[in-house]
Amino acid sequence: MKDLTTGSVTRHLLHMSAFLAASMVVQTLYLLADLYWVGHLGKEAIAAVGVAGNIMMIVLALTQMLGVGTTTLIAHAAGRKDQPRAELVFNQSFVMSILLAIILGGVGFLVRPAYCEWLSADAATAILAKAYLLWFLPGLLLQFPLVALGSALRATGIIKPAVGFQILSVLLNIVLAPLLIFGIGPWPKLGVTGAALATFVSILVADVLLVIYLFRPDTKIWGGMLRIGVPAGAEFLLLFVYIMLVYAIIRGFGPAAQAGFGIGARVMQALFLPVVALSFAVSPVVGQNFGGRRADRVRRSVYSAIGIASLMMLVLTLIAYFAPATLIRVFSRDPRVIAFGGEYLQIVSLNFISAGIVFVSSSIFQGIGNTLPPLFSSMTRLAVFAVPALLISRTPGFEIKHVWYLSVGSIILQMCVNLLLLRHELRKRLRFDEPETFIPASATAS
Repeated sequence: MKDLTTGSVTRHLLHMSAFLAASMVVQTLYLLADLYWVGHLGKEAIAAVGVAGNIMMIVLALTQMLGVGTTTLIAHAAGRKDQPRAELVFNQSFVMSILLAIILGGVGFLVRPAYCEWLSADAATAILAKAYLLWFLPGLLLQFPLVALGSALRATGIIKPAVGFQILSVLLNIVLAPLLIFGIGPWPKLGVTGAALATFVSILVADVLLVIYLFRPDTKIWGGMLRIGVPAGAEFLLLFVYIMLVYAIIRGFGPAAQAGFGIGARVMQALFLPVVALSFAVSPVVGQNFGGRRADRVRRSVYSAIGIASLMMLVLTLIAYFAPATLIRVFSRDPRVIAFGGEYLQIVSLNFISAGIVFVSSSIFQGIGNTLPPLFSSMTRLAVFAVPALLISRTPGFEIKHVWYLSVGSIILQMCVNLLLLRHELRKRLRFDEPETFIPASATAS
């Protein structure tokens, strides 16, 4: 267990972010490589993978719920030097991860056909989307134990083992994807189904390397994890609703528009990699110092994280704004796909800095152990976006770019709400001079 309550806060953040970013670089390379190979199958295949891939938001919501709760409770225990408590939460996290995977798997396969037919722009896209989900969904379910392990280790400041498992899985996926998509050598030609099967096999290989010990459920610990994790998971559910809404609005523009949005969203995900790594590092650093009653270090973590995130996203804003078509053209040569995707990426780049601040501020709330405020700001953002987007989509002369500008404004609003709520939370929670939380002088002097 690494002690994050001593030493430079900024150094801790940068050190952990570097390792997490290395893992995310490989994961993003997989996503982009997968999209690149699928792009050779045509715009319907790209659109199908984009439509089917939205299910990932549900998985991210549940794994976020599990991971955030696990990270926060273990980080608090680590800050108090309470190792037995940290180990107990770690074990219970694995039990919950398996139950969540089983439940989601049952629901996912039931709604798969209706979901694909509802969001796809045409019948060909729907057929491909259903074929992709046949193996992609099981692969996503295997993410749960990996997330439980990674979250627990990240909370203790130990990130190398989890990064190693992720890199192993991703590298295997990168190798298998073109073999199964195009049927190279003895491998069967499976098209988009091959891309999903490669994901499933690679994650399964990583999973079988883990030894999972199941213990009797401890409902008290489960309750603590869910209390913190459910609001964080709900944020991703709201993101899923947002993406579904966008796909529904642009469905009438055809598969080229859906493909352009799908590529643009993936490219944006790749560009966000550094700030996502930073946000993953923020939660345990804040959590340990909060658990250790180090108010000064919590505040320094907040300022440092927001400053680093803003600088990162400023650079990425310039890249996406001035070269959007170049980034899209890597994955598709279709002029309409490039036009739609490039316009999307250029406009939404205007909210990159705001989005980065939203990421890290939400992680700060996770570290403190109160995930309701960022959920409220996410709900505010969705409400501000959804109703106007539906209304303007029905007006004469509607263009897709109107939706992108509306999205930019909603993210800026979410950032402002997050920061206001964070200021209030820090004033309320960082009061460690109460009699019951008094820290002896010998401890503060160290």
